[in-house]
Amino acid sequence: MRRNMADIEKHHSSEFLSVLERFYALETSAADRPFLHQPVDGNITTYTWREYADLVRKVAKSIVDMQLEPESKIAILAKNSAEWFISDLAILLAGHISVPIFSTAGQETIEYVCQHADVKLVFVGKLDDTENQLAAIPDNIKTVAFPYPNINADTQWLDFLASSPFEDTPKPAPEKIATIIYTSGSTGQPKGVVHTFGSLNWAAMQFVDRFSFTQHDRVISYLPLAHITERGIIEMAAYYSGMQIWFVEKLDTFQRDLQTCQPTVFVSVPRLWTKFQMGVLNKLPQSKLTVLLKIPFVNGLIKKKIQTGLGLDKARLIGSGSAPLSPAIISWYQSIGISICEGWGMTENCAYGTTCIPFNASKIGAIGTVHKGVDLRISDEGEIQVKGQCNMQGYYLEPEKTAEAFTDDGYFRTGDKGEIDQDGYVKITGRLKDIFKTSKGKYVTPAPIEAKFMANSDIEQVCVTGSRLPQPIALVVLSEDAMKLNKAEVEEKLAKQMHSINQQLESHQKLDRVIICKEPWTVENQMLTPTLKVRRHVLEEQLSDVINGHYSQSVVHV
Repeated sequence: MRRNMADIEKHHSSEFLSVLERFYALETSAADRPFLHQPVDGNITTYTWREYADLVRKVAKSIVDMQLEPESKIAILAKNSAEWFISDLAILLAGHISVPIFSTAGQETIEYVCQHADVKLVFVGKLDDTENQLAAIPDNIKTVAFPYPNINADTQWLDFLASSPFEDTPKPAPEKIATIIYTSGSTGQPKGVVHTFGSLNWAAMQFVDRFSFTQHDRVISYLPLAHITERGIIEMAAYYSGMQIWFVEKLDTFQRDLQTCQPTVFVSVPRLWTKFQMGVLNKLPQSKLTVLLKIPFVNGLIKKKIQTGLGLDKARLIGSGSAPLSPAIISWYQSIGISICEGWGMTENCAYGTTCIPFNASKIGAIGTVHKGVDLRISDEGEIQVKGQCNMQGYYLEPEKTAEAFTDDGYFRTGDKGEIDQDGYVKITGRLKDIFKTSKGKYVTPAPIEAKFMANSDIEQVCVTGSRLPQPIALVVLSEDAMKLNKAEVEEKLAKQMHSINQQLESHQKLDRVIICKEPWTVENQMLTPTLKVRRHVLEEQLSDVINGHYSQSVVHV
């Protein structure tokens, strides 16, 4: 099955317009219009397009003065900031290739990316483990520090801005490499996904059209810019729409910065949606909320108050991506007047795949319909495969893995298992590599079972596993509030939920037990990727004794 084959030729023939050409247009036509808003110590610095352009051109000139070989790889290791945007575009303007590194990357990953990509320069910004992360950058690579405290680099930001502006206006060809994005990957070393100006910029143009972005939109950039979703939908799309961008100063100021931005477009990921929900329920318990939502007139006031408290009362478009969001959580948000539209895409196709826009309550659980210009099909094995101008050129320096990633007729093998209904809505039924076989030889797809558990607001994280067990088990991490509850009550509630879920499953899928983990799974302990997906193989390795232990109860704390 496939969708949108008729759109392919039309979109392939569309006129190419690189991000640099859009930049040249905006620095003159929108010179005095605000673009970036950066909070520092509670004060916001706003950059107009003219001011932004001047900084980009100065950074580009300093890069050019380094006389690096054309198309050298230059990395950015930093949390989101105005300087991140400035450096990224300056790298492209100077004729080089941008290589973002996740700000949460450990020493091994930083060293690997720098060596594998043969990085010549690294821009370093706000980090959580600055000293150790800086130490991971090989000594032969020059570093430039963004203007934040305690970054011991070869050159400081203000010194790098001391040059005159770069005057040229190069127009890169569509086939020229723009960036190498190293996937956070749930297994093994990250792979360098190569995107050209053609793939990256074409996807950004389509995002603007699909989401109806305009210069009047306000967005807050807080998901990692090293990830394709934030890079394509927020950063790159901004050049084609002119929308304004706000940044978050630090984790503690997130709510303040969100309130200041008052975003019209807001995209998050499942774990954060769960945390937002828990924050609401901590102030207004579900039992009381349910009663208030049933009262005419009062329900509208309650919805508005919650939306305003979250900073989303002005949002016209709200989305979720990176991993499946539990249908129960989507329905909960809908009950308070927030319609979350799920979308799907991968680093390898610029995150441009499908989306549930407009929101359709009858299709909760699906990832939406296929975007224009993308040909999507389901293989005989049930794998979702895609083709379009947004697809990557390949994996950097890994021709064998590139060949494995594509079919003979040019479709990218996503690794996601899925189906398409009669209305054209795509649903992911699991990751092919996550499907495991129990010791009885029966296959189990964990994603649908995990989604059922996430209907329980006491659960913050869940992983269904059991490749060496007779029956699968569920590992869970409780929310902060649930951890404070009586253990016996929590165990009883989970036992009832497991029994209810098991009644909906085939015999070989039925869960043998639920194990409540003491420690949360985080990026720091390697259990999560930087985009907050569970690293299943790491979790199974680190919790091997827990998984294979012998227990007399159906629900246990460990």
